[in-house]
Amino acid sequence: MNNFFTSFMLCAACCIASTTNAQEVAGDSVMQHVKGNRLSIGGYGEVVMARNFYSDNVYRYSRPQQYKDDPSHGRFDIPHAVIYLGYDFGKGWTLGTEIEFEHGGTGVAMEREFDEAAEWEKEVEKGGEVELEQLWIQKSFGKWANIRIGHIVVPVGLNNAYHEPLNYFTVYRPEGENTILPSTWHDTGISFWGRSGDFRYELQILAGLDAFMFNRDGWTHNGPKSVFEYKVANKYGVALRLDNYSIKGLRMGLSGYIGNAMHNTFPHDMEGEGKRYDSVKGTVAVGTFDFTFDNYNWVIRGNVDYGYVGDAATISNIKRNITSKEAPYSTTPVGKNAIATGIEAGYNIFSQIPKLAEVQKLYFFGRYEYYNSYRPAKGQAPYTYTERNRLAAGINYYPIPQIAVKAEYSHRFFKSGYNNEPSINIGVVYEGFFL
Repeated sequence: MNNFFTSFMLCAACCIASTTNAQEVAGDSVMQHVKGNRLSIGGYGEVVMARNFYSDNVYRYSRPQQYKDDPSHGRFDIPHAVIYLGYDFGKGWTLGTEIEFEHGGTGVAMEREFDEAAEWEKEVEKGGEVELEQLWIQKSFGKWANIRIGHIVVPVGLNNAYHEPLNYFTVYRPEGENTILPSTWHDTGISFWGRSGDFRYELQILAGLDAFMFNRDGWTHNGPKSVFEYKVANKYGVALRLDNYSIKGLRMGLSGYIGNAMHNTFPHDMEGEGKRYDSVKGTVAVGTFDFTFDNYNWVIRGNVDYGYVGDAATISNIKRNITSKEAPYSTTPVGKNAIATGIEAGYNIFSQIPKLAEVQKLYFFGRYEYYNSYRPAKGQAPYTYTERNRLAAGINYYPIPQIAVKAEYSHRFFKSGYNNEPSINIGVVYEGFFL
């Protein structure tokens, strides 16, 4: 009985440590082994209710006056449900996996249509995605040197490096980074990372992005995706991240990515175009700065991301005029630049009530962000609805360290001529390790 109690308390301690440490990079958090245990099982998830007080019509930006007085609409959602599985083989060899069900997963069923000559038909039952976000083998030579090979998280930007739901106050992931960058950004490659003194560093070599997946509303958001059974890797990219922890309670991070995205699809060359576009590289460069401060009962987080796509106008013309209509690519233009900035701050008011502060927390928070997913190159048509400001305020209540109840009011502001978009979101989230 005593052994069972000891094991239970160790597991609980590990679980608490993994969820309260907001500085744990997503790729590292998969491995949380209680001393003596080789297997780790954990995960996180979110259940959300939203009420949006604006039109959900797809033409609300191109015809804003027509949809100005549309009724509000509500949604229930399971944005993410994630299972971590990690294993320590010994001698420095470890395995990390992460399986994610987005928006409840996907569903397809066979049906027999008796009003259509009794034909069998395949029906899509529900939307969503099931993705393997991490699957890697790691060899550790010491705290300062680790090599990770496989499908890995790309820690470019605050959201990608720290995307678990207890690492931000809003109900949904921070909107700016989640719009312009892949989220969660995961790709296949090799990573060298380690910790030395007050620094954590990581260098990754990855399969490149696909320029034909870029678009106006999401910039490079869909760039790592592949509709094929394999990931096309005619081009490669490099990602870097450096975090500093010199000041107590403060983490500051720099991250970036560079790589060519043109000619990184199937087939390798555009049919019928010969070598006409061989010189178009579609170079993608992203630079970010972010920080997290957690001390004196305050949590403050902020980020600045800026990105560039070379040959944006040419790529946009190719996507619109040359690619087949049946091809699984976006035909909307991609902007030369994109930007996302944000800052949020929350204060734990239960810190002033000793009996409650022992376990529970209640943060009142506010958040502001500005982002634009389409800053056109010279000669490209403007689409000013992509430039947005967003304000949010609400609460995060932690009855225990692994669970939070979130509620917020947010307001998305546009330039004149468009309708602003207020909403209310409520969510329950968890994050922890069970073994």
